[in-house]
Amino acid sequence: MRVGIVREIGLGERRVAATPDTTKRLIKLGFEVQVEAGAGELASFQDADYESAGASIAPTATEVWDTSDLVLKVRPPDALPEGGHEADHLREGATLISFIWPSKNPELVARLSGRKVTVLAMDQIPRITRAQKMDALSSMANIAGYRAVIEAASFFGRFFTGQMTAAGKVPPAKVMVIGAGVAGLAAIGAARSLGAIVRAFDTRPGVKEQIESMGAEFLELQFEEEGAGEGGYAKEMSPAFIAAEMALFAEQARDVDIIITTALIPGRPAPVLITPEMVESMKKGSVIVDLAAENGGNCALTQPERVITHRGITIIGYVDLPSRLAPTASQLYGSNLCHMIADMGGAKAWHIDREDEVIRGALIMENGEVCWPPPRIEKKEVEPAKRPSVKPVAKRDSHAVALKESRPKQRGHGHGADTGRPSSLWPMVAAAVVIAAASQFAPPEFVAHLTVFVLACFVGWQVVWNVTPALHTPLMSVTNAVSGIILVGGMLNVAGPLGSPATLLGALALLLSAINVAGGFLVTQRMLKMFAKSPEEERGGQNG
Repeated sequence: MRVGIVREIGLGERRVAATPDTTKRLIKLGFEVQVEAGAGELASFQDADYESAGASIAPTATEVWDTSDLVLKVRPPDALPEGGHEADHLREGATLISFIWPSKNPELVARLSGRKVTVLAMDQIPRITRAQKMDALSSMANIAGYRAVIEAASFFGRFFTGQMTAAGKVPPAKVMVIGAGVAGLAAIGAARSLGAIVRAFDTRPGVKEQIESMGAEFLELQFEEEGAGEGGYAKEMSPAFIAAEMALFAEQARDVDIIITTALIPGRPAPVLITPEMVESMKKGSVIVDLAAENGGNCALTQPERVITHRGITIIGYVDLPSRLAPTASQLYGSNLCHMIADMGGAKAWHIDREDEVIRGALIMENGEVCWPPPRIEKKEVEPAKRPSVKPVAKRDSHAVALKESRPKQRGHGHGADTGRPSSLWPMVAAAVVIAAASQFAPPEFVAHLTVFVLACFVGWQVVWNVTPALHTPLMSVTNAVSGIILVGGMLNVAGPLGSPATLLGALALLLSAINVAGGFLVTQRMLKMFAKSPEEERGGQNG
């Protein structure tokens, strides 16, 4: 089965659907790979690199389209400069995997259907846990968020971090990120790493902890309205909420230096969140980066694909931010494709499984039969009796509770079935047999000590087994720190005759226990520091 990689013809597109590294992975999956000459040049991948990886080089795109069973692309098929259309070169029965955007491109879907081909859209991958490795939208959004900060820094006239110099003090830049999805969180991380004071807003209250964990301030509205929509996106909010939201943005616009907007609802024009009045209220030299420019923009003055200056404020409307990091974007996108192709069986067991939620969600058509949008999957209601009961806990423990609820339960035996751990009957029986056997031959003191030892092991194992894995490290560090009783036993044995086995074992126990206790305190202290703000952050929060 032959995979074809063609050069992208979109204006300014630098990405390529396969890198030399992902080419090797495709070959391991059993495919023969052919690449159009020059397909990876704009992403810094030469033809020789692909040949070294095991691919063949085709002189023209037509040859790749005509002879490939599976064609991989980044952008949807488009009109050719010399006339005609890329879709018309797909041979009947072939498969195409790329971004398609079927709701925006109905004419393209109709054209592909006429070719009687199978099409899977990377933009339609369901945003579920199992599909994260194939989620090309998240991969590209991550790059776009990072690149947005780099573009803002290139136009901003100051440092991001505060500086104390002999010539004077330079205050840190203040950045506001609107939308804390994948792109927004990437922007927060990049801006914080550059030393800026970062504030972020999102209609979904569930992202507050993520924002604050990255060192940013969460701008919160006191509204009892849930902003989380399907697929992890934000939903459209009520007029009252929007009015309060706009008032917040107007207030922040007068104070911050850089605004990065990422708000977008799939299938709809981007909501306008930054009005001309807000732009004009910003300080001269400020920068706005609009990641929703392709769908109209979150800023009313954004011009897609252009950088403009309005009364001293720079507004960046680039629509190709992932392409501006072409080598990395190509590698991540190629990896998403490899994961998807591997899930479809590779070359030896290639198939379209309509029962697979991920494949069915991405399937636009099969052999020319349009089957998009996919049927809505009905979520089964959980019976009340089977719902796990969780005691009320403090807010800071909510993550641990969620982790505990999500742990897969294991099927036990007898009365211990479905308790979350294997039945403890057999270890108890084995321990009883060992103690009974020892009591027949060993001194009574030995039997007493053995009984305590076995019970201690059993109880300790049961205690640790029931602890959420996320809490194992803090639990063990504290346990090690307070296990100094072993030190006392070691000291008592060391006081015995020099060179005796008891003295040597006591000295060894003393050494290992000291290491254990010291290590426990160090690990505990390090974990506590992870949740403490540095003096710089404290000062930054006060200045913000």
